[in-house]
Amino acid sequence: MPLRHFDEELAELKATLVRMASLAEDQIDQALSALINRNSGQARQVIERDHKVNALDVEIDEECLRLLALHQPAARDLRLVTTAMKISTELERISDLAENVCERTLELNEEPQLKPYIDIPRMGNIARTMVKESIDAFVKDDSTLARKVLAHDDLVDDLMEQIFRELLSYMIEDPHTTTRAIRLSFIAKYLERIADHATNIAELVVYLVEGKIIRHTTPTQSV
Repeated sequence: MPLRHFDEELAELKATLVRMASLAEDQIDQALSALINRNSGQARQVIERDHKVNALDVEIDEECLRLLALHQPAARDLRLVTTAMKISTELERISDLAENVCERTLELNEEPQLKPYIDIPRMGNIARTMVKESIDAFVKDDSTLARKVLAHDDLVDDLMEQIFRELLSYMIEDPHTTTRAIRLSFIAKYLERIADHATNIAELVVYLVEGKIIRHTTPTQSV
């Protein structure tokens, strides 16, 4: 009976983490929409909602510490609890970065739009998909899907470099665009960091499923 109760608690922990991930994903979606549509009200809503993700982060940490103290799990169960703690931290940071995107959006909306947004939304959508797939991999115990997420990080890095080069050309040609270009470059960096956090989650899933730590290794070492 105690073992069944512990399994139920682990299932509830995973459900709470998925709920937190859903909120973080929505924060990314809403932040991108606010940027593209120049919707300051929507941007403010994202900023105000960040506290909900923070609250779930605290709740998950407290539950993980309780489970560790009460049940002293070993092997796979221990990896699940410690991985859940780390994933919740990654999700909290992802939500913070969505908030940062909205802060820059509010500033950008005070001036005329510098350029049509094409690559930034593409970059954001890839990063958002990486977050979703990394959490799907966690739910399904699927290290193959987690490794697929790792491969997408290079796409985001390439887009960021392309965006930086384009924005630099704007600043060189017309110094009056500098402030807006810098704010857009910040947004690109925030999205690149969201992808990095999704990569961290995917690496944690590989550890959870395979018991193999692949952080700080090259792709060939992690296969």
